Amino acid sequence: MADVFAQSTLEQIRAANDIVEVIGSYLPLKRRGANFLALCPFHKEKTPSFHVHPQRQIFHCFGCHKGGDVFTFVQEYESVSFPEAVRRLAERAGIPLAWDTDPRNRAKRELKERLFDLMEQITRRWQNVLVREPAGQAAREYLARRGVSAEAIRLFRLGAAPDAWEDTVNWARNKGYDLELVEQAGLIIRRDDGSGYYDRFRGRLIFPICDEQGRVIAFSGRVLVSETQTAKYVNSPETPLFRKGRIFYGLDKTKRAILDAGHAVICEGQLDLIACYEAGVRNVVAPLGTAFTLDHALILRRYVPEVILCFDSDEAGQNAMARAVEILLEAGLVVRAAVVPPPDDPDSYIRAHGPEPFRRLIQGAEDFFQYFLKRQCRVHDVNTDRGRLSILREMGQLVLKTQNDMLIETHARLTAMVLGVSPQAVLTEFRKMAASAEAHAQRGISDAPASPAPFSAPAPLEEWLLRLVLQHATFIPWLEKNLSLDWLQHEGTRRIVQMCMHLHREGRPLGPTDLMQALPEPNLQSLISAYAVEDRPIPHPHQQIRDVVQRLRNAHLDRRIQACATRIGHAQLTEEERIALLQEIQVCRNEKRAELPLPEGWTG
Repeated sequence: MADVFAQSTLEQIRAANDIVEVIGSYLPLKRRGANFLALCPFHKEKTPSFHVHPQRQIFHCFGCHKGGDVFTFVQEYESVSFPEAVRRLAERAGIPLAWDTDPRNRAKRELKERLFDLMEQITRRWQNVLVREPAGQAAREYLARRGVSAEAIRLFRLGAAPDAWEDTVNWARNKGYDLELVEQAGLIIRRDDGSGYYDRFRGRLIFPICDEQGRVIAFSGRVLVSETQTAKYVNSPETPLFRKGRIFYGLDKTKRAILDAGHAVICEGQLDLIACYEAGVRNVVAPLGTAFTLDHALILRRYVPEVILCFDSDEAGQNAMARAVEILLEAGLVVRAAVVPPPDDPDSYIRAHGPEPFRRLIQGAEDFFQYFLKRQCRVHDVNTDRGRLSILREMGQLVLKTQNDMLIETHARLTAMVLGVSPQAVLTEFRKMAASAEAHAQRGISDAPASPAPFSAPAPLEEWLLRLVLQHATFIPWLEKNLSLDWLQHEGTRRIVQMCMHLHREGRPLGPTDLMQALPEPNLQSLISAYAVEDRPIPHPHQQIRDVVQRLRNAHLDRRIQACATRIGHAQLTEEERIALLQEIQVCRNEKRAELPLPEGWTG
């Protein structure tokens, strides 16, 4: 992914973003010798194990083993892609990105920049209407009735669109905006007769919709007067900035709380989300009045492994929750259900009972399969064969989406208890359904990001080799002549050393950040940062590199000798094969006696 950007641009951005300053803007750092320490933001801990090395411009946590450079930190902390991390750091440093010279792509970026500016300006316009102008009176009264605080109005940047057909049209014209651009933003609609434009949002409470970086990309408008002829909510159409199936309302403000909590609460609407947020449940998101999509699920999976569904208690809300859970399970998320007692939704429940009962309701959310089984028993008559078969089918279709044998067996037993049959009978039926369900269960999963393999430390000798190489890159030419990559058993060590040799041959820099850029896999970056972040000086490093490589060579030769000795014990070998193996053993023993030379011209 780094290849998309010019190497010089990445180096310039990295140099302009001191890692201590960047991480210090997120975390309180304390100096410890030449390094800085903090409590790790990526796992819960009481004793700081998160190190930031200003000289090498890297970080490493010795608790959870995350590590990398300033780009990696922004990626991990903000849960964004590498290009997005580069963009944010470039903006922070005021560096223009010139990584793509394609005129079409440049035109698209310039269009988006104009749209972002327009959306920001109209947001401010509608905020001002809500707070200060007579046209916002109805919206102010509505928010007061719903108990929305002034702080929430400010934080979520709520606004009001005047009840006029051409207010936005005239505002945009007076501001000098091209009306075709305003149409592209979804703010106005061209008249059928071609005589001009009219406003999309009229006489509505306005909820700005932001991307994960907090930039306004769309709007949702709620009607303030009860009318049968108009929809309760009007949302922006899809635009170059906005794809509604890929956006959550509120995520830009709640993502840190979601990461800290380890799970996300999903509610249905904007006012529900604001009510949850004000009640202290801040790890919350809401889809935008549209069907829950696989993209939604994969966004959440980037942040957390578990979600709690808290939809309206009416039949429509409960059906929407059942549809959403199928997609969440397919994406590999654990799902729980928090059921608001009828006839309330989260917003009305909080207003009626207060924040604390609602927080308890969320904390007590039950496993979704148990909730679903209870619901199916209410919908279908468990005393009839038809009802029992329906319950069996619904539970089987849902639980098979987990593709987890333990969960399938567990919920087969629970279903059997309800149906009054043996667990084996239910499990057998589930397995019959599995073949037809498998193709459906795989829908979209291939698009999910693969989880990195668990961190695995190299053997002590290879650890020491990495320390020497990462602290003394001048040893690389010597290693190219004296080290065989076959001697290294740990894949991470082998790939790091191999990349060092490759970068040296190309005449490219060999610092830890250069290696991390060339090896973007999280586990490799973690290995690099683990051994590069240490400040302990290594005594006589030129002697130690020779001794370490020699011992790695001898360990490799010992493995060859052992393999030959094992083969010699096989009776079916011919005499010629036995003699060849004995000769190979002797060659290995002779090689072990040879001493490697010390690095020449070493400057430590």
